Amino acid sequence: MAQKSTLTKRKKTGYALGIFTESLVYNMFYTYYLTFLNEIVGIQPKYSSIIIFVSIAWDAITDPMIGSYTDRAGVDKRKVMKVSLLPLALTFTVAWTTVGAGFNSQFLKILVYTLISMALWVFYTMYTIPYYAVVAELTEDYDERTQIRSLSSLLNAGAVGLGNILPALVPTVAILLTEKYESNAYAVIAAIISIMAVALGFVCCKSLKGVYEPKKATDSLESQTGLKDTFKAFGQIIKLKPAKYFFLFVFFFLAMSSMIQSNLTYMVIDCIGMDYDTGIVFVILSMVISMAIVVPLVEKTAEKKDRRFAVILFLSIALVGEIALKIIGLDAQVGGFKIMSIISPAVLGLGVGTFWTLFYSMGYDLVELDEFKTGKRRESIITALPQLIQKFGSAFGILAVGQLLSFYGYDSSADPAGSESLIQVVTDPKIVNGMENISTIIPAAFLALSIISAILYPMTRERVNLLMTELNKKRKGEEYTTEGLEKLL
Repeated sequence: MAQKSTLTKRKKTGYALGIFTESLVYNMFYTYYLTFLNEIVGIQPKYSSIIIFVSIAWDAITDPMIGSYTDRAGVDKRKVMKVSLLPLALTFTVAWTTVGAGFNSQFLKILVYTLISMALWVFYTMYTIPYYAVVAELTEDYDERTQIRSLSSLLNAGAVGLGNILPALVPTVAILLTEKYESNAYAVIAAIISIMAVALGFVCCKSLKGVYEPKKATDSLESQTGLKDTFKAFGQIIKLKPAKYFFLFVFFFLAMSSMIQSNLTYMVIDCIGMDYDTGIVFVILSMVISMAIVVPLVEKTAEKKDRRFAVILFLSIALVGEIALKIIGLDAQVGGFKIMSIISPAVLGLGVGTFWTLFYSMGYDLVELDEFKTGKRRESIITALPQLIQKFGSAFGILAVGQLLSFYGYDSSADPAGSESLIQVVTDPKIVNGMENISTIIPAAFLALSIISAILYPMTRERVNLLMTELNKKRKGEEYTTEGLEKLL
């Protein structure tokens, strides 16, 4: 049973810094990998998006195994995180090399980068599942969970910035390298990001010393020992009444955000009409500033009302913004300045900041609901299941981008691969309009479905507090009631 958090402010900050390890890798991959495979490796968009989909889908399959393992009595989540750091750094760097770019066969290129990406995401999951799950073991307080995740989300704004701005320096790094190695400029940036990720990952693990202890075996704690038990646990969690709405909320939001994020390069160059070097800096800074502004607002709203209300409110504002972007057009100017380089990413930052501030703390509530029904605490499995849904949503969004780019007629595979300068301006209005749709109205439809799912999600503050009252009675062997919990049970 989780106890009241003994994390000091310093310890909380140390833990929150661990978001850099996850977010630096995540953001460089989701923003640039599709473009890297298309433009540098020379893979057709419809195939490069499949590489990403398959690798992330594979990772989603490993989520339950890793989640089940880290939920076992005696397993130290900190050690699992530490073990993952160096392999994560290595595979992430290799994924950005041009090791397969010289192959003439599209099949060989697809095979090589699929296998590398699959390995990368397994080590990523080994870090992220225990990282997020551990909060549910540190505290059961509704607002404290929000505060811990909010601090992490606020620092995440900086991680998002670094994960997106550093790769924007690829053309500059390419100039500094010899002609033979200039196409590996992405790998240089990936190595820099990997060093930062490893260092801050160790800081996070150290901060948990003395405040986190591995579970000990008890009569009420049953460890999953195999895939059969794991998927049985998944089935039990999915049957929780609020779970299906929560998972739909997660899936549709990640499909929306990954579509926009993986299309950023094309949005800057072809839709907004800016030089890549300048435009991407405007875009990323605007998104990061938007996130930094919205996170404390979301936290205060969640504390005053509840998390569900805050999600619905801020994502609805983002939805209106996405629709307005399409109506106005991404090429809009004011006094010659391309204003959408500021406004468009700010709308995305509003949505992303809201989601990552509240997503995990909303999921933590399912831990106590599951315990109330089954008598078991399964923090890692309940963290792994939304991550599985999250990754399928993200993979679906990127897959959709690749297929839509091909549908609209875009194909860079005929260009010679290996130079970062090969991202050319598209002049075909059909393709440009399609790229604009991928960054505005199509993801807006997914965002609308995510908001509807959040509206149907019944875990309000009032119901969670009532649940905790009755759960504590049940833990003590006292008489308890399910009255008032009908919408949860």
